[in-house]
Amino acid sequence: MSESKIDRALLGLLRSLIKPAPLRLALGTPPSAVTPISSATPTVWIRDRRTLLALLRHPQMNFGDLYSAGKIQVEGDLVDLMVRASAMPETVVSRFLSRVTAWFQANTLRGSRRNIHHHYDLSNDFYKLWLDPEMLYTCAYFPDENAGISEAQTAKMDLVCRKLWLKPGETVVEAGCGWGAMALHMARNYGVKVRAFNISHEQIAFARDRAAREGMSDRVEFVEDDYRNISGHYDVFVSIGMLEHVGKSNYPEFSRVIQRSIGDAGRGLLHFIGRNRPRLLNAWIRRRIFPGGYPPTLRDVADIFEPHDYAVLDVENLRQHYARTLEYWLSAYERHFDEVVARFDMTFARMWRLYLAGSAAAFHAGGLQLFQVLFAGRKCASQPWTRARLFESAGSSEDDQCARAMS
Repeated sequence: MSESKIDRALLGLLRSLIKPAPLRLALGTPPSAVTPISSATPTVWIRDRRTLLALLRHPQMNFGDLYSAGKIQVEGDLVDLMVRASAMPETVVSRFLSRVTAWFQANTLRGSRRNIHHHYDLSNDFYKLWLDPEMLYTCAYFPDENAGISEAQTAKMDLVCRKLWLKPGETVVEAGCGWGAMALHMARNYGVKVRAFNISHEQIAFARDRAAREGMSDRVEFVEDDYRNISGHYDVFVSIGMLEHVGKSNYPEFSRVIQRSIGDAGRGLLHFIGRNRPRLLNAWIRRRIFPGGYPPTLRDVADIFEPHDYAVLDVENLRQHYARTLEYWLSAYERHFDEVVARFDMTFARMWRLYLAGSAAAFHAGGLQLFQVLFAGRKCASQPWTRARLFESAGSSEDDQCARAMS
């Protein structure tokens, strides 16, 4: 379709709004079928003037919906496009929408169940299409550039366990356990007993079934309940990919849950998506994908440790590893794209494609970080002398010597 003077003027206005982002804009439909993984320089094809006007009203919010609906096509690499788009400044309207959306998605007891159900209870079969066989939906750890996703997810679990210097016979409470892989790994390979909490019914049912099939039900208990209702006393507190769902206003209560769980003598690890400076999650992501999500800064997370005098022992940023993890997920998702369309519909399938690509881009560009923070109470007597255990293979003699020395 040919561009009128009005269309050219509107395109020019949109180009001025996204000026920091080196993107191509075109009105109409691409001359041929496009794929989200082609090598061409990315071009955003805007179907018609109505779509263009919607983009001008709310670029950050409406882009996602228009792409999902097929009214926007991307010619070129979608992740590359999203990396370039990350240079765009956030608009006043987008910030306002993020705040309004956050208010309506507050992580109260009822709100958290609603928010988690929206994302995690889509069906286990959906996630099986593109996650690794262990069903780990958190950042992997790639010990080398050639590692595959399964090896990297196992390496991530071992990294967490070695950071926590788990010892046989200890008790662990896990807040937010996904499909149960981490809890089972800790019990199976490090000899601990685990009580794992989660409010996703689909995930808990899957985890309980797996524990029963593997004969692990006596060592791992999966509890379908909110982290705020954790009871009992444990040696270790661990949370992998759950803090993003807590909400900053709930950090005082989260802190009290940790304190009553491990007291002053325990230790713990938080693994979470974060930011370098305070900023709400993208309004479209919050509305369509992750209701209630908030990636905290390290300063935010200090409010969890300081009230109970917890010492921060180690902080690591695995941002590049999460970008690689998301690339694996997106690649697997693309291989099963037609199955997703058949299970849901094209709008849903395109929405999740954009979410995975945009998340990969955010970690590549540095808009999101992945922090692991190790902490301990002031009376915690079991603390390894060095970090050498982190760089040894699981079960190595040097690692065993370190554990015996500190026991």
